[in-house]
Amino acid sequence: MKDFYAHSLPGQPEDNWQKLEDHLRQVAEKAAEFAEPFQSADWAWNAGWLHDLGKATNAFQSYLLQQNDLDDSAYDADGSVSNHASTGAAYAQDHLKLPGRILAYILAGHHAGLPDWDGAETGNAALSIRLEEGRRNLACIPQFAQSIGAVLRPLAKPPAFVKAENAHLWIRMIFSCLVDADRLNTGGFRDPDKLALRGDFPNLGTLAHALFQALETLERNAMPTEVNAIRSEVRRACEAAAEQPPGLFSLTVPTGGGKTLSAMAFAMQHAIRHSKRRIIYVIPYTSIIEQTAKTLGDIFGPENIVEHHSNLDPERSSPRSELACENWDAPIIVTTSVQFFESLYAAKTGAARKLHNMVNSVVILDEAQLLPPELLTPCVEAMNHLVSCFGVTLVLATATQPALPGLLPVQEIIQPELNLYARLRRTNITLPVDWKVRVTWSGLAARVTGHEQVLCIVNTRRDCYELHAFMPKGTIHLSALMCGAHRSDVIAEIKRRLEAGGPCRVISTQLVEAGVDIDFPVVYRALAGLDSIAQAAGRCNREGKLNATGSRGEVHVFIPPKPAPLGLLRKGEDTMREMPAISGFDPQEPTCYTRYFESYYARLNATTGRPGSKITFNQDLARDFPCIPFRTAGTEFRMIDDTQQAVLVRWGDNDKWLNELRIKGPTRETLRALQRSCVNLPRRQVAALKAQGLVEEIRPDFWLWIGKYDAVTGLDAFGTGFSPEEMTI
Repeated sequence: MKDFYAHSLPGQPEDNWQKLEDHLRQVAEKAAEFAEPFQSADWAWNAGWLHDLGKATNAFQSYLLQQNDLDDSAYDADGSVSNHASTGAAYAQDHLKLPGRILAYILAGHHAGLPDWDGAETGNAALSIRLEEGRRNLACIPQFAQSIGAVLRPLAKPPAFVKAENAHLWIRMIFSCLVDADRLNTGGFRDPDKLALRGDFPNLGTLAHALFQALETLERNAMPTEVNAIRSEVRRACEAAAEQPPGLFSLTVPTGGGKTLSAMAFAMQHAIRHSKRRIIYVIPYTSIIEQTAKTLGDIFGPENIVEHHSNLDPERSSPRSELACENWDAPIIVTTSVQFFESLYAAKTGAARKLHNMVNSVVILDEAQLLPPELLTPCVEAMNHLVSCFGVTLVLATATQPALPGLLPVQEIIQPELNLYARLRRTNITLPVDWKVRVTWSGLAARVTGHEQVLCIVNTRRDCYELHAFMPKGTIHLSALMCGAHRSDVIAEIKRRLEAGGPCRVISTQLVEAGVDIDFPVVYRALAGLDSIAQAAGRCNREGKLNATGSRGEVHVFIPPKPAPLGLLRKGEDTMREMPAISGFDPQEPTCYTRYFESYYARLNATTGRPGSKITFNQDLARDFPCIPFRTAGTEFRMIDDTQQAVLVRWGDNDKWLNELRIKGPTRETLRALQRSCVNLPRRQVAALKAQGLVEEIRPDFWLWIGKYDAVTGLDAFGTGFSPEEMTI
């Protein structure tokens, strides 16, 4: 049989090209290795051998020659096409029965992404349609197809853990194995030096030594306070619990109790004890992730922490870490819940490639109560499947543990006898006396102004803007109408003022509750959900300094002039109004969080998909197996509501990068440099803003704010018709 080639090298003779059979064998071996931990090696082996079957066609071999300016006359037109991915899919579908259908999705999607079965949503990209093209190619290469068929392994049925409800995730896992193996093999052939940059991270054993040495040093050098003694107890409890068998754990620790490092101590000890491959720290917001990554980087060395999120500073990345972001082939990953959960439902190759490296890992899910309620069911189901089917130990780490409906049984790490919430109580929370009486902004401003150091948190950006207008000069404003770089500058100024002991009055939206490490003696909080009130209290007397004087911080909950906007904020507010009627209600007692979340989740209209979603995740991905809508699910599953449009603003010295974007268009370097110069506004408003001369489209879908941007309050959006619902956070 004559040689066929999988990949060419520009300017190199054919003898130096990669032979197709070599590529198929090497990909099959690597994919099978990746799939072995979840009992699917034979499936990945067959996928590896079949994925580029269509490259044996005359059309594809001719394509390689043409791309290298070589004579392709040896390959006559035979009706085949150079699009090769569907050929192996057709072979699997027609020769391997039901197992073949499963492989057909994987094979057809290894470049363009997993397809839907039918064309209702995705048209000609649907697998049922693409198989016809694959069959035409297959008819042109009967001899080569027969030779590949001879090395395939028999497939009877999926592993025992695979059921209709988790088949989609299992298929995605095999897809991930194939895509990663294919990309690694292709990349290694084309650029061996780049391949050599991959991996080479210290193992978890080496990193564990650095962690526990750092923790011992922190404890030795810590002030002998009650708070630091409790942090040590939390760490010991985590290390003891790490000996327990893998599964689903919760780590419920009040704010300031040392949750981050204690969770990492559990994860590291557990990973070594149970031979877990990596630790994945999942954080809800990019505003928190940099702080956590810095903390861990100071311990392990920043070069040994792989950050995978949209706000990554180019100066903190390296060629090695950028490669590790592609497939999470590193011992410690710090990422966002967006990256983590969207990958679990992804159809695109780039997002799905990392999935197989979640298998047999320890995942810390920080602030689990912040999972988007509309997607609660698919998120919980994915967590259950990871734990029960793919060897993942999952830790839900939070101060306000949610009662997630449908979650597998959870083992709490902190034993009740530690009595953390009573011992770490650093605030007194004062609830409204009359829940019907609303404050005025002027009246509230007078109360807030009576304190030298005070934080007041409101529910919307408009509320923040309006209340701030009543405050004395020098009061700090903090909201998402300020770009990320602006907010960072302001938070640094807040910390400076607090450390200096001078006046510091701040009016903020709830963005300040998301892991911002600040410490006020007094906090005011607009009525909201109990979890939001608890998070606000976490910014009050955070280090327990007032406790040493025999007092506590003050947290005052007030009823704002207007109800929260309709939607999740309003549901949280309405649920909170019910809580004081419960016997023994204490907003700082952890058992009350369970009651709150049960009532809150009961109010939700749906937890299976965002409004207008074309599918119901927990039903449609299982009901019609094996006719799975992979592509539609990947498009529909969005952790962040995509009705927002990022608008660039001028801040600091970013004019250079704005000009680069305008003149040269988007590049990786430019987009990274500008990612903290954005303010999110409702998409449907952008056209109206353009008509008013307030934004300019400097490149397709890249909008620049040319209206007023205030050094104190940020983008001047008010007066342009924005409703409170559009101005949250």
